[in-house]
Amino acid sequence: MRPVPTPSIHQTLQQVFGLQAFRPGQEAIVEQVVAGGDAFVLMPTGGGKSLCYQLPALHRDGLGIVVSPLISLMKDQVDALQAHGIRAAMYNSNLDAAEARAVLARLHCGELDLLYVAPERIMKPGFAHSLQAQSVALIAIDEAHCVSQWGHDFRPEYAALGELREHFPETPLIALTATADPQTREDIVRVLGLQEARRFITGFDRPNIRYSVLEKHQPQSQLLRFVKARGDESGIVYALSRKRVEEIARFLQERGYRAAAYHAGLAASVRKDVQERFLRDDLAIVVATVAFGMGIDKPNVRFVVHYDLPRHLEGYYQETGRAGRDGLPSHALLLFGAQDAAMARAQVEQGRNEQQKRIEAHKLNAMVGFAESLTCRRRVLLGYLGESLEKDCGNCDICLDPPERFDATEATRKVLSCVYRLRQSFGIRHVVDVLRGADNERIRKFGHGGLSTYGIGLEHSQAEWLSIVRQLIHRGYLVQDIAAYSVLKLAPPALRVLRGEEAVELARPRIREKAGRKPAAATTSMELRGDDQELFESLRALRKCLAEEGGVPPYVVFGDAALVEMSRRRPGNEDEFLSVNGVGQVKLERYGHRFLTAIAEHVGQPSDREDEAP
Repeated sequence: MRPVPTPSIHQTLQQVFGLQAFRPGQEAIVEQVVAGGDAFVLMPTGGGKSLCYQLPALHRDGLGIVVSPLISLMKDQVDALQAHGIRAAMYNSNLDAAEARAVLARLHCGELDLLYVAPERIMKPGFAHSLQAQSVALIAIDEAHCVSQWGHDFRPEYAALGELREHFPETPLIALTATADPQTREDIVRVLGLQEARRFITGFDRPNIRYSVLEKHQPQSQLLRFVKARGDESGIVYALSRKRVEEIARFLQERGYRAAAYHAGLAASVRKDVQERFLRDDLAIVVATVAFGMGIDKPNVRFVVHYDLPRHLEGYYQETGRAGRDGLPSHALLLFGAQDAAMARAQVEQGRNEQQKRIEAHKLNAMVGFAESLTCRRRVLLGYLGESLEKDCGNCDICLDPPERFDATEATRKVLSCVYRLRQSFGIRHVVDVLRGADNERIRKFGHGGLSTYGIGLEHSQAEWLSIVRQLIHRGYLVQDIAAYSVLKLAPPALRVLRGEEAVELARPRIREKAGRKPAAATTSMELRGDDQELFESLRALRKCLAEEGGVPPYVVFGDAALVEMSRRRPGNEDEFLSVNGVGQVKLERYGHRFLTAIAEHVGQPSDREDEAP
């Protein structure tokens, strides 16, 4: 009897996951791990990180172990994997005794392809040792930024995961994160022992997300205008305090929106109910503290609003990344007020750990710089994360409503010269104080009143110089060294300006945004028109019905992107249906007849499977 040929990774991608092609960067990562190599993966939210360990686990002998701090995300991913016919389970504190024993029985009988565990669980004395008796295909550490003290979500228990290298020296280890600045990346590699790992940096850009910032002015009215423009779309509104979360949720409910509050002060049963209703599309809007969303794998979130200023750009990037995971157009709105920034700085100063205060202050200043930016938002965001964008994005409020620009070559030379005269050893505000000829204790202490650049910038106010300096950071002429107290240093392009070889044009500082400026009109998220939109709504209703029958969230049946493709292409038989991105063999068998029938009825043609039983 001939042996059954092993499927290729492309066959598994299509037949099991229903995907027609890899996303950028995925294939090389999968090949690396399938071959037994370690990998460090930096990929944006919605970029397809999960597939980078899920698919290799099916191509290597033994069990794939996924370490994740997000219990709710474990459930979502296990549900989705099981819908594809993959033998997946989770082992965490949410299971009762009988459920836990059943998972362990399947584990020890070799009946699992993937097992999701919390970091506390895998590092529990005895558990890692018991896993050594199994054939372990790979170990994936998700949300890997949690191991780093420089990361925005450092967790001490995560740092202990470095010991896994000792327990499983021959097992490929893959660390994945969506948010890590260069300092955090190096810390992850050091803590997890990944010095020899191949690094995959696929980029942070999410071009489908429109970034907008509004000066906070009657924020409830601004929020209401924004959500009104989005109809019944799914979204998340973030606020910093529990009290404000409840106020906003009540405000939206009173105006007819299917909204609910979510924060750590609510009973666990209430939080679970809100999350499940949101996943089932029974709720359109969740108003939450940042505790919400980390475990949400819902691909059709169309907007994220930050009602209050986040404390760091990593968190902002991660939270906005919960919109548009399916690649369809989405919107991220930040309401920014100077008072928010002042309160945040005061909270940072209350800390007792000086190093941590320094890190938090740097991150907060970068967040404020993003909010106050007069250059392309995406350039600022990506620049902070260590990635450059060659041209403006065309899909942010600055690009869509550009500020006035001016020849800033002379102002730039003054800034760069001042940084040089200060021996690249001081931060933004001190540089501006020198340019403005300030007379304060710090200037006198270092004798900077005698510098040739002292007082040469009286033509601009302090706020204008701060804007100019931040733009130069965003444009790559200056860098801030977070590891050295956020001092300013000259970047290589600065030399061309100082030598007179390059002119610089910047946005004229717009110190106060026009009060109450409305956000740009939202595009239709699905970009469907007329009859296609009607078919999409019909298929969405069918998906909701099937999801309720199966006890799973609607997106586990099919994501919005798959429904959009069906609405446009209108498959009429199994082969055409199977070619839709997101339709694998198991989903074809499970849902194909119902969807093909619905499409055929809509277009007024008989289905080619009418003679078969449903």
